[in-house]
Amino acid sequence: MKKHKFTYEKSGVNITAADNFVKFISKISRKNNKNIGGFGSISNIPQNFKKPKIVASTDGVGTKIEIANALKKYDTIGIDLVAMCVNDLIVQGAKPLLFLDYISINKIDLKKLKSIIKGIIKGCKISNCELVGGETAEMPGTYQDGKFDIAGFSIGVVDQNKILHKKKIKKNNLILAVPSSGIHSNGYSLIRYILNKKKINFIKNKFLKNELLKPTKIYVKEILELHKKNLINGCANITGGGLEDNIKRIIPEGLTANINLNKIKIKKIFGWIKKNKIDDKEMIKTFNCGVGFCIVINQNNLNKVKKFFNNDYKPYVIGEIIAGKNKIRLNEKINWFKKN
Repeated sequence: MKKHKFTYEKSGVNITAADNFVKFISKISRKNNKNIGGFGSISNIPQNFKKPKIVASTDGVGTKIEIANALKKYDTIGIDLVAMCVNDLIVQGAKPLLFLDYISINKIDLKKLKSIIKGIIKGCKISNCELVGGETAEMPGTYQDGKFDIAGFSIGVVDQNKILHKKKIKKNNLILAVPSSGIHSNGYSLIRYILNKKKINFIKNKFLKNELLKPTKIYVKEILELHKKNLINGCANITGGGLEDNIKRIIPEGLTANINLNKIKIKKIFGWIKKNKIDDKEMIKTFNCGVGFCIVINQNNLNKVKKFFNNDYKPYVIGEIIAGKNKIRLNEKINWFKKN
C-alpha cells in the first residue's frame, strides 16, 4: 500500500510559486533593490535634514479589490494602495521614503500578483519613494477561491521645524479643495451594496467600469513643492469620514473651518451614487464628493498655490477659517448634478 506523503504544497501553499514572485518583484522594482527577498530592508535617512523625524502610515484599499476581482483588472489597485498611505504622510509635511506591501491570497496567482505589484511600483514612482520589501501570504482555507487582500506601509521623513502643525492655521486663512480623481478608495462597500440590490451589471456599463477602478490621485509632488515654498499652513487627506471628519482633525481650538458646500465642483460619479436614494449627510460622510485633498493657506498666496497644479487638479476656495467653538461648519448644500 502506497504511503500518503504530507507536504506543504498539498495543504495549499506553493513556496516555489511564492519564490518566483519575489524574484519578479526584485527584477522590476526601482534600482533593482537588493533588499527584496532578505530578512529586512536597510535604508539611509537623507542627509539634508537637520533634525529628521520619522512619520509612518498604513492603510488598505477596502472592498475596491472586489471591483478589481469582478473586472479581472488589477493594475490600478496597487496605485491606490500607495496613495492611501503616502497622502497621509504629506499631511504632516513628510517626504515619502520607503514603502512595504502585504498581500494575502487564497492561492498564488502569478498573473494577478504581478499586475498588482506593477501598480504598487508605479505608485512608488509617482510618490518618489522606494518599494523595499513586503510579504505575500498564501492562506488556503482563510480566503475563498480567487479572494485576496492588500495592505501598505509607508515611511516618510520631515525636519522637526517643517512639521505641519495645526498651530500654523490662523483666522482668515482660506480653505482650498483639491479635486479628486474620482471615488478614490473609500465607500466601496456602499457602492457594491447599491450594485447588488439594484442588480446593476457594472461589467457591461462603460461609465461605471471606467469610474469604479480609477486610481486614487497621489498628491505628493504638488504638496511637497508647496510646503518647500512655505505656501501652506495645513492640509487634510479626505478619506473615510469625508470632509467633515478629516478637516476638523487639523483645526486648532477656538477656530472653525467654515465651508460652503455649494462651491464644491462635483464629479459625475457622485451624482450617479446620489441618485440611488443616498441622502446628503450619508454622501458627505462616506465619500470625498470630488474633494480629494484640502489645503489651508494665507489669502495672499492663492494665485501662487494654483500654479503648482495642472488643470485637472486646480485647487479652488470652498471656505475660510473663522473664530468659533465647533471645529467645522458646513453651509448650503452640494449641487450634485451641476455641470462644472
